[in-house]
Amino acid sequence: MDATNAMNARHRKFLMPNAQCLILESEDFMKTHKVAVIPGDGTGPEVIAEALKALNAVSKKTDLKLKFVHYDLGGERYLKKGELLPDSVLAELKTMDAVLLGAIGHPKVKPGILETEVLLKLRFELDLYINLRPVVLYPGVYTPLRDKGPDDIDFVVVRENTEGLYAGGGGFLKKGSAEEVAIQESVNTRKGVERCIRFAFEYCRKRNRRKKLTLCGKTNVLTYAWNLWERVFHDVGREYPDVEKDYAHVDAICMWMVKNPEFFDVIVTDNMFGDIITDLGAMIQGGMGIAAGGNINPKGVAMFEPIGGSAPKYTGLNKINPLAAICAAQMMLEYLKEKKAASLLLKAVKKALKNDIRSLDAGRMGLGTREVGDLIVKYIKE
Repeated sequence: MDATNAMNARHRKFLMPNAQCLILESEDFMKTHKVAVIPGDGTGPEVIAEALKALNAVSKKTDLKLKFVHYDLGGERYLKKGELLPDSVLAELKTMDAVLLGAIGHPKVKPGILETEVLLKLRFELDLYINLRPVVLYPGVYTPLRDKGPDDIDFVVVRENTEGLYAGGGGFLKKGSAEEVAIQESVNTRKGVERCIRFAFEYCRKRNRRKKLTLCGKTNVLTYAWNLWERVFHDVGREYPDVEKDYAHVDAICMWMVKNPEFFDVIVTDNMFGDIITDLGAMIQGGMGIAAGGNINPKGVAMFEPIGGSAPKYTGLNKINPLAAICAAQMMLEYLKEKKAASLLLKAVKKALKNDIRSLDAGRMGLGTREVGDLIVKYIKE
């Protein structure tokens, strides 16, 4: 082979009208995604180990290139060093393409410290203003809803992630006395509401399933905040004539998610209501063992995690279900626009659920944590 043919084996030339453009297809020019890995507390490190195992298997099967950077954020670091989320670590996280989180929550740390100073701080500082929660029932998975199957349970909740009641507005008056007053304020800005709703419309259009967007609120009681949400929903909605618009109170949403989940395609809501209805969604899709979510800044980094928490009572027992963490990794691949790798991983999860895993509950799967990870890798290699 002469020099020209040797070069063409690695490259292709495309002639333009006024210039010659060389498009490089060498592996050296494939993008390497930098992924921060935060295993966290309890069973977090165990499930993240299986997610990484699956990602490494997918990388060997496709063109996917990932560089993992590990961080020890969580309860153990706090107990040993007194550190929660140092500014230096936060600065590094802002340079990443994505973050894969196991779970934060330690039985020896007072509730509220890790949640506020690590999880919420990550959301606010990285401006992860979208929480994306697919609610999908896969074939072979049990749902407590009678006569409902995979065709009925397939929707997505878009939750505003940085405002509302979780913004921390409020305070005490006469704290500790018989006349004590506690005020918790829901903070909703036009900017925050609009960017969340616009994301939901775009996502609904791109998803292209039923192209129906439902606003979940409480306009009949919470008149100020939800007047804003409703006005913005209709204002932005005029730019999306191809998307059907719907509204339901949060209590009605809970009722219809149980009775007729097939009504929903994409739901958009605020921080508190989103927190509540996504846990209900997890139950109707089979449980926390399969529920994964993303915390997204569409113009920056995104963080993906299993929903179930650190589950410390199962730590080290090889009983916890790692599928939610593996599904979080699959969502991360979709966010990184690695469609081939994401599809391969999703197919492996579906095969395992249909053929091998008896239950999504910890200790009842018929397989251990590591064995489920091995099973996913086996299906990826096939």
